[in-house]
Order: sequence, then structure tokens, then C-alpha cells
Amino acid sequence: MRVTILVLIGLLACAGVATASYGYYKMNRTISKMQKTSAMTKKVDKITASKSPVSYLLLGTDTGDLGRDYKGRTDTMMIITINPDKKTTTMTSVARDTLVTVNGQQMKINAAYAYGNADSAMEAVENLLNVKINGGYVLANMGGLIKMVDAVGGVDVVSPLTFTTEGDDTQADSKSQYSFFKGQTYHMDGSEALAFSRMRHEDPDGDYGRQRRQQLIIQAVLKHSASVGTLFNDTLLNTLSNNIQTDVSTSSMKNLALNYRDAFGNVKQDQLHGTTQDMGDLGSVEVMSQSEINRVHNAITDEMSK
Repeated sequence: MRVTILVLIGLLACAGVATASYGYYKMNRTISKMQKTSAMTKKVDKITASKSPVSYLLLGTDTGDLGRDYKGRTDTMMIITINPDKKTTTMTSVARDTLVTVNGQQMKINAAYAYGNADSAMEAVENLLNVKINGGYVLANMGGLIKMVDAVGGVDVVSPLTFTTEGDDTQADSKSQYSFFKGQTYHMDGSEALAFSRMRHEDPDGDYGRQRRQQLIIQAVLKHSASVGTLFNDTLLNTLSNNIQTDVSTSSMKNLALNYRDAFGNVKQDQLHGTTQDMGDLGSVEVMSQSEINRVHNAITDEMSK
């Protein structure tokens, strides 16, 4: 599970984006630390200023610090589409093992970032679905989730299935076990939320089930972070700045908070769903049918239309 741009947008919206306020100053400072501008940045400023639908690619790595030499693969890939006219925000997950061809080479889509950068990962997703991600990217790591969830006071999530899973070795001297029961609501701290969203092998739907639980955590974090008090939470702001990299500008963040805030209250979930095949050296991959690609293409295209 990874933190997302939606949390920053929610915080800015709460502050009323009052540029003279101390809260906005702190948020602006946080965003500046995360920014890595690209050729797309100025174009996106115009898109968000005109209140047009906008989409972002959320990338999640499991490598700890973003500045380390080994980048790792993006085990979370999610298209976030925000439509201010329809007042909807849609999260569309792409399975990390989706089979794609990049520069003539077959690979799992989560390797596109490791072999290139955020732009190459975005290009792989765009080519797969024949869509244009016009807002840019948000890259986050797994290491910040625990601190972020703890900083907002924990999150409330209803478990979609019954399972028991172990926590992260790095968070304690011995692994903790967490049990969840279908239909029951849990108030999770960071370690519990990480375990809940990370489990894959015990889920009957495998990585697809994990994607849905990731989306539940994202929604819960957004809900708990959407308070004026959170804006002044230095722990949360430091966690965001140390664990997220993005080419989204401060101007676009402000535009989103001013012009798109009504869309954040209606979050829809979707995912690209394929069939599992053994590809020899590549191992187990997810092969997407053309009909499923067309379905997701049409869904995203519809959300990107006024």
C-alpha cells in the first residue's frame, strides 16, 4: 500500500488554500521537497486551471528511501482520474505482473520503472491501455505508510475477507500476527494497515484482492487526513516529504484543491483483470484480454470526458 496525491489534495482543500495562512506555507514547503519537475509540469498547470478532467499515475516501490541506488519495481500501479464536472475520482489498479512489451522486450509491467524511470512506467501503462495520463506521476515508497497512518491517528477499514497475516520484520524484534474477519471494522495503526494491505498469497483473488485492500486504505487515509488539524501535523508532513516524489507542481495542487474538491467525496474503484499464465523465465504473469483492455480504456476515457 502506498500513500497518494489524494491526501495532499485533501489537506490543501481543508486549508481553503489561503496563501497567507501558516498551514498553506507548511504544505507548500512539503510539496516543494517532493517535486521533481518534468516537461509535463507546465502543461498540467493549464489543465487544472481550466478545470478539465485530469489523471495521474500512482507508483509504489518497496525499496525504502527513494534516493537509494536500487530503485526496485513498482508493485503498485494505479491510475487516479479526477473529473470535476462529474464530481468523481476513480482509482484503477493495474496488476504488477501484467505482461507488456517495452522496447521490443516482454516483461512484467512493474519492471518498466526499474529499467527506466517514472516516465517509462507511465509510457508502459499508456501503451497498454491506449490512454493518455495527462497529469503526471506520484512515486511513493512502502516505508512511509506506517508513519503516515500513525500520524493521522489510525484508519478505520472494513475487511472484505477473513485472513491472518504477519507484520513486517523491520518493525519489531519478532513478527506480529494480525487477524481480520470479513465484514468487521478495524481501527488500524500503521503496522496493522501495512499488514492488511500487503497480504497477497492468502487472498483467493491474489494480487487483485491486494489491490482492492490497498484502495480501501487510501480512501481511509484520505478521510482521516481531511481535517484542518492535520494540516499542522509536522509528523505527517515530514513523512510525506520524505517518502513521495512527484512532478505535480504547487500551482496544480492549489488548482485541484480549489476546482476539484467536490470530486474527492465520490471515489470509485476499478482494476484491470487478466488471467494467470506461466511464461517460463518470466514466471507467472497476468495476460490481459483485448476485451478487458477495451473495457478499462473505455472507462478511463469516459471519466476523462466532460
